[in-house]
Amino acid sequence: MNHHAIAGIVVLCAGLFSNVACAAEQRSAVDVIPAEDYALYDQTIESVFLTSHTRLVVIERMTVARLLPDRTEPVTIESVQDRNYFLGRLPADLVRDFVGANRKAGRLEGRFQFGVRYRFVTGQLLEEPEVSAAVPVQAGGAAPVQALPLLERLAFSRVGRTLQQDQALVYVEQMRPDGTGAGFLVWFHREGQAWRIFDTEVVWTIRGGQRP
Repeated sequence: MNHHAIAGIVVLCAGLFSNVACAAEQRSAVDVIPAEDYALYDQTIESVFLTSHTRLVVIERMTVARLLPDRTEPVTIESVQDRNYFLGRLPADLVRDFVGANRKAGRLEGRFQFGVRYRFVTGQLLEEPEVSAAVPVQAGGAAPVQALPLLERLAFSRVGRTLQQDQALVYVEQMRPDGTGAGFLVWFHREGQAWRIFDTEVVWTIRGGQRP
């Protein structure tokens, strides 16, 4: 084999490795939840779910890409429009960005700051180490969800925003061990540097023996 052929193979291999590396970086970037989204998650938890009796919050590690628990396909613009959430008042660019952000799941990190201990759950196992925003914790082995006196587990979508970054939308669902629960869309407006919850809509509820 001559030197030109060898050089060509080296260049080809380098190009292939470069493409694989770029694709991996792109996938990694897609999976990362932006740090600024956690302030919206925190506010959602504090405003909708926390009570004076809350001691531990369990959060699904991976975000959800659908709005109904009996569906597997990601949310679409058509499904949002058909259900007329918030009486159709959601800006079109907000809906587009929300749908685009939730084409695939993202992995949540230990960036929550709502002031109560929390742990991530994957499948039926609580992950370790336990994460806390304000309370010291002890590390230990992973434990089944049923091993702790938990009332609920929360799952979030990824956050969608308007082009002007002045409105945001997030979905959150609450599931209990008995199979009951509810899902909510939370609509944020930005005021200066702060976000506030502008409106909340119940997407679905499951009571005993019911489906959404």
